[in-house]
Amino acid sequence: MQVLNYKLMRDLWRLRGQVLAISLVIASGVAMLVMSLSTVESLSLTANTYYDRYRFADVFSSLERAPLRLKNRIADIPGVQSLQTRIVKVAVLDIEGFEEPVIGQLVSIPEKGEPLLNRLALREGRFVSASRVNEVVLSEPFADAHQLQIGDQLKAIINGNKRTLDIVGIALAPEFVYAIGPGALMPDEKRFGILWMGRKALASAYDLDGAFNDVSLSLLVNTEPNFVIKRLDQLTKDYGGIGAIARKDQISNWFLMNEIDQLRTMSVLLPSIFLTVAAFLTQMVLSRLIATERSEIGLFKAFGYTRLQVAWHYAKLVIVISVIGILLGWVVGTWLGRYQTELFAELYRFPFLYFRPSIATFAISALVTIAAALFGSMRAVYSAATLPPATAMIPPSPPIYKRSKNIFTQVFSWLDQPTRIIFRQISRWPIRSSLTSIGVAFAIAVLVMALQWFDAIDEIIKVYFFDAQHQDVTVGLTHAQNNDIVNELRHLPGVLNVEPSRIVNTEFHVSNRTHRGSIQGVLSNTVLTPVHDINRSELPINSGGLYLGSMLAEKLRVKAGDFVRVKILDDRRPELHIPVADIFETYIGMPAYINIHTLNRYMNEGKQVDFLNLLVDENYESELFAELKELPDVSAVALRKAALKKFNDTIAEMLIIYVTLFSGFGCALAFGLVYNSTRITLSERGRELATLRVLGFTRAEISYILLGEVGLLIALSLPIGCLFGYSLAWFMVNAFESELYRMALVIDSSTYGMAVIIALIATAVSAFLVRKKLDRLDLIKVLKTRE
Repeated sequence: MQVLNYKLMRDLWRLRGQVLAISLVIASGVAMLVMSLSTVESLSLTANTYYDRYRFADVFSSLERAPLRLKNRIADIPGVQSLQTRIVKVAVLDIEGFEEPVIGQLVSIPEKGEPLLNRLALREGRFVSASRVNEVVLSEPFADAHQLQIGDQLKAIINGNKRTLDIVGIALAPEFVYAIGPGALMPDEKRFGILWMGRKALASAYDLDGAFNDVSLSLLVNTEPNFVIKRLDQLTKDYGGIGAIARKDQISNWFLMNEIDQLRTMSVLLPSIFLTVAAFLTQMVLSRLIATERSEIGLFKAFGYTRLQVAWHYAKLVIVISVIGILLGWVVGTWLGRYQTELFAELYRFPFLYFRPSIATFAISALVTIAAALFGSMRAVYSAATLPPATAMIPPSPPIYKRSKNIFTQVFSWLDQPTRIIFRQISRWPIRSSLTSIGVAFAIAVLVMALQWFDAIDEIIKVYFFDAQHQDVTVGLTHAQNNDIVNELRHLPGVLNVEPSRIVNTEFHVSNRTHRGSIQGVLSNTVLTPVHDINRSELPINSGGLYLGSMLAEKLRVKAGDFVRVKILDDRRPELHIPVADIFETYIGMPAYINIHTLNRYMNEGKQVDFLNLLVDENYESELFAELKELPDVSAVALRKAALKKFNDTIAEMLIIYVTLFSGFGCALAFGLVYNSTRITLSERGRELATLRVLGFTRAEISYILLGEVGLLIALSLPIGCLFGYSLAWFMVNAFESELYRMALVIDSSTYGMAVIIALIATAVSAFLVRKKLDRLDLIKVLKTRE
């Protein structure tokens, strides 16, 4: 075996270019796997540690007002370990130097000691004191967005009274890792922030002395949250409770866990693509390498080497190539994993970050990679091990040449000699040529899939922010009010049009299927916020039924005409059976709409509204914002253009990173495939090409013969790659679908063009490297090769 090991080292050095090309492909898959797994592990470890250290609650419930004596009855629910009552309200903030209204969520904390649950991670300063009622602790993302520091002040309208608040601390909290404002699509630190105030100060401001409107529970180990939630809802329903939720449904945690689940899906799907291509590459290289080493294999067996020893020799070649790719993938994947984890940590604002990829991550990536490479080379290794010595010592039979009589014969006669050689070579080895084209097509498919994300995001922005929204400002009220508020806002500076809407918290029930969400009541002829179907444009909300988003309809398994039991969680909490009027396609969320007059009738109320959509003259925005800051009943102010900018800023950074990453991996695929294919062809046809040089063919002509074959195969792969790219994009869109969003399957023609150009550049680089080797072809050495 020592002799075979020496040969192995010589083969690795002789094939170093091909080894490196295959290793790059393998490294791409390993890096993707390590990056995804390490990010999932690190985010999960960081989140769980954060939750445990700062005692993140297991159950949450909001209500209108409940006496403190209810606390004892809640504590007696079986399975409850501890609980924390508090006061949670919203206020409009006025921050110097920022003209738009800002919404602050006020959360009470004890004046002495720390909260029992949902504790604060104090970053700067101190907690509030009992003697000073205007002190607040500010959330760190909000403070950073406005460059607020300890000792600064800000103004707030608290229960109709303007107060000046003193910042004494800056903190983070586990329940606000993803602090999203009312009606917002994602966090906007400039327009929504968390403020913690003393319990007594907040109770006095809202006349809640001896009462609370929010409660959090921690549960004993192995306690079923649904049992506790059911008992808690029974206790709070007479106090305006809107239904308790488990930690998994808490908005901040839900977004974080959804992101981790998406990363977990990515860790399975995307590396599989690269490792599959790596297995294909290994098989292609090894099978053709063995074909060129027939005589050597015959000599091995003639000198007494067994089948197992020969098989192990070539298996070691595969393993060494895999190990090189694995080591490179580990380094790149670890770096990318840390970078990606830091990006998510910045988005979700953890007070600390644990990046500790486990040994299992590296072990899994190594085992999966080596197994995939060995599986791909199994056939080639088997053929080498079973090749009889006598057969191996005889050169392979030359191809049988004959004059063909078909429709292409006349066409080929018009071509020059080098071009006919190209077509003859491809037709002689159709399977090999097809596999090369399919391999390059996979590289183009990866590029199409990556670049398609830009088209998908553009489509989502178009539909969500422009087709389905025509308003400039959305104003939320602290509670539902009479329709007269519409006329009041119509007289504010710069307001051109006002349309009301109403949103109620609901539970949808169909058989044993349940979904907790909301119903939005809109005008039948709404102009500012039309119900937009991505396939049918705007839908009129005329009937008394529900208009459900397709994802919600799929979850409930209903179609138009079916009835849904709707349990409204606000006010009188009626339970209704409402028919499904229509189902529409959307990209964001799981919405449900109904005519606002029908909704108010179901609620047994008059013309009530709690959200107002405003069309505004931009020349009067400053005056309008100043007026909105003074309104006492405002709970939310959302600007469409601000939401669009925040969406672009947040998505753009992540998108550019992923597209760049996958484009690089796609280039590695294209480069590895073309370089290996061309390099092996040069090894196989070296004597033939040298003979042509001796017969008078120029370097340019033999380069054309060799590279023209590859170029023709690449040209054939372009439409196949685009088709594969569409299929891969379709697969990814369906795999990443969630309750939060689904990607749009939209691929612009320029995306196909860009993917093709990038692939052609990568293949051109590999062709250039092979051309340099071809120019240095030693004619005498090659022609002395034994037939």
